[in-house]
This record gives sequence, C-alpha cells and structure tokens, in this order.
Amino acid sequence: MLDERKTAILRAVVQEYITTAQPVGSTHVASAPGVQVSSATVRNDMAILEQDGFLVQPHTSAGRIPTDKGYRFFVDHLTPSGRLDEEAALQVGEFFGRAHGRLEELLSRTSDLLAHLTHYAAVVVGPNVQVGVVRSVQVVGLSPRTAAVVAVLSNGQVENQTIEFGAEVEDARLTAATVYLRGAMIGRAFGAPVAAPSSGDTAVDEICAQALQALHRDGDDSHVYVGGAASVANAFDAVDVVRSVLTTLEQQYVVVSLVRDVLDRGLSVAIGAEHGLEPLVSCSVVVKSVMVEGEQLGTVGVLGPTRMNYPQALATVDVVSDRLGRRLAEG
Repeated sequence: MLDERKTAILRAVVQEYITTAQPVGSTHVASAPGVQVSSATVRNDMAILEQDGFLVQPHTSAGRIPTDKGYRFFVDHLTPSGRLDEEAALQVGEFFGRAHGRLEELLSRTSDLLAHLTHYAAVVVGPNVQVGVVRSVQVVGLSPRTAAVVAVLSNGQVENQTIEFGAEVEDARLTAATVYLRGAMIGRAFGAPVAAPSSGDTAVDEICAQALQALHRDGDDSHVYVGGAASVANAFDAVDVVRSVLTTLEQQYVVVSLVRDVLDRGLSVAIGAEHGLEPLVSCSVVVKSVMVEGEQLGTVGVLGPTRMNYPQALATVDVVSDRLGRRLAEG
C-alpha cells in the first residue's frame, strides 16, 4: 500500500493526465492538494512510483503518465462515489420520462444518450428475446407470396420476420395461421417448443411452420447497440489504434462477450489488458448490469481510453442502468 504522500502524488498525476493527455511534471504535482512539498521531493517519489509500476516516463526528461496499474489503484482506492452533475441528471430524467415505443428504439437511443453524456463509446446489450413472454402474434400479408410474422413480447421486444411462399396465399389462410399461432404461443416464453401445427389445412400448417422457423431463427441472439464510436476515434492519436477499436466495436459477438466476461469476473471496470482483448489494450471498459426484479435483463457500459474520467463514467453508467431497468420493469 502506498503512503499518504505517494498516494496524493499518484492521484494528482492521474487526474491531470486524464484532463490534458500530456505527461505530468513534478512542478505541477508539487502544488497539488495533499502534496505540498518541493519539486525535488516529488521527483524522488515519482521515481519510486515508476519503479513500483504505477507510473511510466514515456521519454527522457518528460513527465510521467499512469500505467494500467496506476489507473487500477486510482479506481480502487481514490475514485470517489461520483454523482452526475445537475444538467446531466436532468437530461437522463427527461430522456426516460419521454421514452416510449419499441424496445429496440429505446436501447438504441439509450446508447446515444450514454455516449453523449460521457463522450465515449456506449454499449447497451438488450435482453435476450427468450426471456420475454409472447403477448401477441400476427401474420400479415405483404404480397400474394410474402408475409410478415410479428411477435410482441412482454419485455417490449418486437420480433418481425418476413416469410416467402412458393405459391400465392389467400388472406383467409393467413388469418387462420394467426389464430393457430396465437393459441400456441401467447402466454408462453418466446422460443419455448411449440407443437407441430395440425389445423387440418396443409397450406395453413405450412404457413405456421414457416412463421415459427423464421421467428426462432435468431432467438438466442442478444441485441447490441453501440453509440458514440466517433467519440472514441477522437480520443486516440494513432490511426492504427482507432482502426482496431472501431473494427472491434463492429463485431457484435465480441462486444457481448467482453461485457459478460467483465461482469462474470465481478468487475465494474476493466482497464487496458485486464479485459483480455488485444485490439482494445489501450481502452478501459465501465459496465453495469440492468436489473429488473432481481433478474439481469441487459448491460450498459462505456468504452474509452485508459485515461477516461472514471468517476464520471461510473456515475453515468450507474444512473443510466438504474433508469433503464426501471423503464423495462414498467414494460
């Protein structure tokens, strides 16, 4: 454990580097709260902090910058319980006060809100569709040989798939298929086994079979929404780092695996190499589960450079996850 003065020096270096992205010199640190010693003393302590792995000197005669270990100490021991400023809290309240409509739209707009508030990339992982109970299902004709099958779930999810037929289908058969599907699916968990249709009409049975197959084709996928990718791009100077980060954010499976792994390890913050994804080694991730009646129905988080403003990110993710959970509970 660091003594009080070295702790204050590390705090000053981290906070200044988060703000400026420039190596921090001893002269600036010497006047920081809790330090108040000579620059020479600060230099000696900074050298010790470097030996212990908390700081690194990128160039000879330059100031120091935090390492992942330095950020970890800052997050675990020095980060206060952050609170959203009044303006941000007002934006969150107004957003969820007006939030209505389809779940997909809510999650997408939530990721944009989170990105706007933090200026980092925001990730919102929605509930798996199979946790929802079917409230309504309908087969709607689009043309003589195509139809849309639409299922509305209790968690707000709307599953909408198009099916095609080998021959023209009458509206009466689509209506009959709708009646069968409603009887078989409403009130049951989405994705639960449904008995093979046996209406006595082969054409209706085929419509039902196609509809069920289409609805359940992607039933195991989580819905992922990423907002503010451009903000992350602006946070890095190296083009290859930006390209690597943006490419990773485009891979839905990787993003879902990342946030789940962080949470499974009992973390709310993963810094640099801690999350185990080489393309994101220059990034930190702050995540929190979205809970509804004691059940995890999703995740929200932000991804930014390791020099992110951790108190602000933690406070924002905490408030947004809480409000999203309350909104989902309201249906």
